This record gives sequence, structure tokens and C-alpha cells, in this order.
Amino acid sequence: MTDAEYVNIWMRPERPSRGPKPAYSRAQITEAAVRIADAEGLEAATMRRIAAEIGAGAMSLYRYVPSRDNLVELMADRLMGEIDVTGMPSGDWRADLTRYADGLRAMWLRHPWIATVQRSLPSFGPNQLLLIERLMGVLDAFVSIDENLSLMAMLNSYIEGTVREEISSAKEFRRSGLSESEWMARSYPYVDRLVKSGEYPMFTKIVMEARQPHLSRDDQFRYGLQRVLDCIAAALPSTAESPMPAHQEGREEQDRPGQGS
Repeated sequence: MTDAEYVNIWMRPERPSRGPKPAYSRAQITEAAVRIADAEGLEAATMRRIAAEIGAGAMSLYRYVPSRDNLVELMADRLMGEIDVTGMPSGDWRADLTRYADGLRAMWLRHPWIATVQRSLPSFGPNQLLLIERLMGVLDAFVSIDENLSLMAMLNSYIEGTVREEISSAKEFRRSGLSESEWMARSYPYVDRLVKSGEYPMFTKIVMEARQPHLSRDDQFRYGLQRVLDCIAAALPSTAESPMPAHQEGREEQDRPGQGS
């Protein structure tokens, strides 16, 4: 399909204004495609495979979803709908952005194939538009729209970069047949040799002193997220800073490298 032939799926009517009621719906087709991609990967979600899943003829589905690009747009927007933004903005921007970050990461981990989808050119489906409205609304009262876009891009880059690495690592561990602890044990003799060589002082410091590599994936993510939120806070007026609960303050102290044992 050429650029001239492409039409955004949201500009196409769900059904013709006349004629018999369609036997299927885009939502039904999209749900089947997501189920297949979750189980077998995105490439398995072909029109033929989806048709078999819902009991339809493969060619008939093109009346509902004209192209592969349109199908991926529907699937990506369907996943955006899993991120709960109800009640945002709540007035507590840190809580809102933390909730969003946790929701986006959880969605990617449930559907790791989304990491293979090129989404640099958004199609602005209904779920994505709702997400934009609610998420951008969190900081709208404090910064200009351009600053808002930059801060959200920084937040999204952290979330997506971290979860991509998490998905990639999990894939490599599955391929190797080793658990993370088994892989580390296998790597120990080489790491030990590097440390004892004295040639790599920063690498040695990471191995001997860093706590982050020993945290759970959840704690690693949250530690980095709090640093990103601190950067966002620095760009906001002081009156916008959300009060940090006492229990969170204690956890922040514990999470600082070099603190504790």
C-alpha cells in the first residue's frame, strides 16, 4: 500500500450506511488479533489466522480492516485502553504520573510484542486520544504545552527504554535456558577476573558497590522513575510539588546508593 492509498482507520466508517448488518466488528477482529499476538507473536496475527480464530473467511475481513497497517493501529490502540487514567488529573501530579508509568510498563509486559511495533507516527485512535487528554492534563496547569510535551517525552522514554530492556533480557534468558541467577553464576569467573585485573575501576565499583543490579525489576524501575519525576519537579513551579508521604520518604532514603548495608 502506497502513502497515497493509505487512509487512517479512524476515518473509515465501521459499517456502510446501507446494506445488511456486518457479521463481525473491528473490536472482535482486534481482540482475536491481540490474543494471537500474545500467544504466538505479532507476525502470527495474519488475516488468515484471525479469520480461522473467529470462524470467518480471510478475504471477508478486509471489508472491516483494509490493511495490515490498519490492523496494527487497531491493536496498538486496543492496548492503550488497558492503561487506567480514570480520575486524572487528580491534583497530585506525582501520583498520577507514577500510576501511568506503572500502567504502561504493566501493559508492555503483558503484551511484549508491542515492542516490535513502530509507533513513532501515532494514528490517534480513541484510546490514545483519551490517554493524551488525561495525561497531558496532569501538568497542564503548571507548564506551557511545549514544556509539557518535552516532560512527557522524557517520562515515556524512560518507561519504554526500561521495559524494552526488561523484555529483551527475558527473551534472552528464555533462549539460553538459564535463569537470571544461573546466568550471573556462569558469568562470575570472567567478572571476577576483570575485577582482580585492576584495569577497570568503574566496572569494579559497579560490581562491588552498586545496589541497583541486586534489586528486583520492580524496585529498579521504581528507583529510576523517582529520579525522572525529580527531574520533572525541577521544571515545575515550587507550588506544584506534590507532598511526599512519610512512608515514601523512608523508602527514598533506603533506595539511595551507598545507604545501608
